[in-house]
Amino acid sequence: MTIQARRTGATGSANGNGSAIRVDLQMIADMVEPGSRVLDIGCGEGVLLDYLNGFKQADGRGMELSMAGVRAAVAHGLSVIQGDADTDLKDYPTGAFDYVILSQTLQATRNPKDVLEQMLRIGRRAIVSFPNFGHWRVRVSLLWHGRMPMTETLTYDWYDTPNIHLCTIRDFTDLCARLGIAVERAISLDSRGRTRYDAGGRLANWLGEQAVFLLRRE
Repeated sequence: MTIQARRTGATGSANGNGSAIRVDLQMIADMVEPGSRVLDIGCGEGVLLDYLNGFKQADGRGMELSMAGVRAAVAHGLSVIQGDADTDLKDYPTGAFDYVILSQTLQATRNPKDVLEQMLRIGRRAIVSFPNFGHWRVRVSLLWHGRMPMTETLTYDWYDTPNIHLCTIRDFTDLCARLGIAVERAISLDSRGRTRYDAGGRLANWLGEQAVFLLRRE
């Protein structure tokens, strides 16, 4: 699945080819233990996978909806297949991976609850990032202009957006609690990828433009 909210953030560390990766992707990579089995859903051209394989010695696999993305990733020597998070995760065996990653794509899935449950079925841990619809700029835009907001993180007009299930940080933590999912780590970021607050805190829902969660089954 392709990225549906623009993955913003300042440049971070280098990937396996020597080029830099964004700070938000670096934060995701830092949550992955070396030598882990990893599935990156919506991996695009495989920037994060390339970094994990090169610097974390991961056994990294990818799933991407866009055939162009799949071709680009495979051309870089990455193990990536075409697939849809909404329909194809059920084909993976239980416990096949140590980490399953879904970066800036959850809000574009048709059944985010089912996708989240599948991620934690096939992986011991899941890492999820998404834009926060509770950010103060979004609230102000709705209050004062009465229109669906466009921000540095949410860049689409309402009529052509692929983001069909936008949520706030608080919405996401409530869903995790209902599904019996434990939050091991939660970080909120600004539009440049800089850490703001622990995403479990009250201020994060106001000031975090995006969030990264490390999850496991309780």
